[in-house]
Amino acid sequence: MQTADAKELGFDSDRLQGIDRFLEEAYLATGRLKSVQLLISRDTKPAHYFHSGTLRDDGTEMREDAIFRIASMTKPVTSIAFMHLVERCKVALDDPVSRVLPEFETLGPYAGGGGSVPFLPTQSGKPMRFVDLLTHMSGLTYGFQNRSSVDAAYRKAEIDLARGAVTSDEYIATLTRIPLEFEPGARWNYSVSTDVLGVCVERISGMPLGDYFREHIFAPLGMEDTSFDLDPAKKDRLADAYGYRPGKEPRLIDKASESRLINRAKFHSGGGGLLSTIADYDRFCAMLLNKGAYAGGMIVAPKTMDLMTANHLPGGADLSQMSQSLFSEASNAGTGFGLGFAVVVDPARTLMPASKGEFYWGGAYSTAFFVDPVERITCVFMTQLYPSSTYPIRRQLKTLIYSALTQSHA
Repeated sequence: MQTADAKELGFDSDRLQGIDRFLEEAYLATGRLKSVQLLISRDTKPAHYFHSGTLRDDGTEMREDAIFRIASMTKPVTSIAFMHLVERCKVALDDPVSRVLPEFETLGPYAGGGGSVPFLPTQSGKPMRFVDLLTHMSGLTYGFQNRSSVDAAYRKAEIDLARGAVTSDEYIATLTRIPLEFEPGARWNYSVSTDVLGVCVERISGMPLGDYFREHIFAPLGMEDTSFDLDPAKKDRLADAYGYRPGKEPRLIDKASESRLINRAKFHSGGGGLLSTIADYDRFCAMLLNKGAYAGGMIVAPKTMDLMTANHLPGGADLSQMSQSLFSEASNAGTGFGLGFAVVVDPARTLMPASKGEFYWGGAYSTAFFVDPVERITCVFMTQLYPSSTYPIRRQLKTLIYSALTQSHA
């Protein structure tokens, strides 16, 4: 990968090289991670690139064009796709979700029961709106939250494992048999909201989600290696995936040569189903940094990006005040939430270097990205270790990147 002169872009090149040494010493040499890729850009120009480790458990070396499971880094793509439809007045943010998903018409918050006892009948109250899906204030949840009877019902129905099991319509039918955790708009909870949003994109557009992504986002941006299905011609580029084991080396949990990803997806998970490369996702981040613009045109308009990266939590609250999640891909203090992104609203409260208005997200296999519109910095990090809460590597990378910054735009 060709990189620009780091000094001209306002970075100390020795400190950037120190990030590589840190990753080698703290994560690769210790066996904590099997592979890493890191791309730091400024003003959409690559300032620093690094990759190391192994692509496969058999010792195959990491390669620049490796394909990764980006999991929840799919969510911002789905959110952009939905806002693409909003811009065309196919749907509005304050429309009820039931306008597109009539199955949601009678869905109400938890009233009791669960486990060995049937759920008590719910009463539909405040309608769920599309903005509630985008902000994770819908009342939906994830089974892995492991916190309530509703979470348990998600696990039993295998809601989180839908890729090869159900169609979009079957997915929605299963969800509507389980009550919401709370009335829409009342709280924040990391959830399958973006999966539901992806189904809405399909129903509004009449296209499979992957096709909509390809036509309106991936093809314009040149993201040729990003998709829900692994191209058989590219299967030698897929990285192995690992699971954390306390006190031991990571366990191989998805061997690339035998992965279920080789089979076509029955359900296109807008919340976590994409495969991608670091170069492709850098192109997506460059578009986000440029407020929807790219060399050939515009994916969404600048005012749409302004709306998406504003804090939509009620009263300007942060996640520490609104979240009931045991886990999400965001930190809480000083962090608000926009339409598909975590947004830094108070850098001091995050207790790490950041810019106000910076937005970001990550994926379950420890992948991550952030976009800093003040300093014009983007970062994409790729690896394949589940779960993403295992190590504080995202905080460490942000600290190291900002420590290497010599010229500030702030």
